[in-house]
Amino acid sequence: MGNRVIELRGVSIYHGEAKSKSTKSDLILSNIDLTIEEGEFVYLIGRVGTGKSTLLKTLYAEVTPASGSAMVAGFDLCNLKRREIPALRRSMGIVFQDFQLLTDRNVFLNLYDVMRATGWRKEEDMRKRIDEVLKLVGLEHKSYKMPFELSGGEQQRLTIARALINNPRLILADEPTGNLDPVTAEGIMELFHTIAKSGCAVVMSTHNISLIEEFPSRTILFAKGRITEVDVKELI
Repeated sequence: MGNRVIELRGVSIYHGEAKSKSTKSDLILSNIDLTIEEGEFVYLIGRVGTGKSTLLKTLYAEVTPASGSAMVAGFDLCNLKRREIPALRRSMGIVFQDFQLLTDRNVFLNLYDVMRATGWRKEEDMRKRIDEVLKLVGLEHKSYKMPFELSGGEQQRLTIARALINNPRLILADEPTGNLDPVTAEGIMELFHTIAKSGCAVVMSTHNISLIEEFPSRTILFAKGRITEVDVKELI
């Protein structure tokens, strides 16, 4: 650890683009502070609508903070230019609940096409990196398979491989185990914690308290527009 990958100070987020155009009822998160170091694993918990997904969207610059200061992977989100957004997103990996894979391409091409789109050019380097991430997620023998030929857990592992392809400093995961059975979800959690131990920060939203009990780590509760660090045992 030691290097901050996320630092939010006094950040407020509204439904509108700017505070001046918003009303109090549009407030999603108010005056929040959050610091996350490289290699940390952090859970985001709370009821639906409390701002977990909105915060993740803010971190990858789909939503703009209305006030405060927000640094992510060295980028200033409050003064980010549109042309800088691709570079910000290359510094992180994003994992969604519904996979969002390219269904007409096999495992290898799902990764290869992302690499082409994000600036990779040397064929040898690309193939080497694909081999590395597929081995890390346990899909090294599935590169020729189509997404529909994979189980739900394997599809999520491919999504994680895609998120790792550019050696990110940060992984953002929005309910990544929501569509998986408990045993498969445990395997995905073990993988995420392995990734964090390698030095990449992992920020994961979830409703599954039992998974947090099994894989304990720093936990942030979202409620009434605020965030609070909590001990999950106290919530049960």
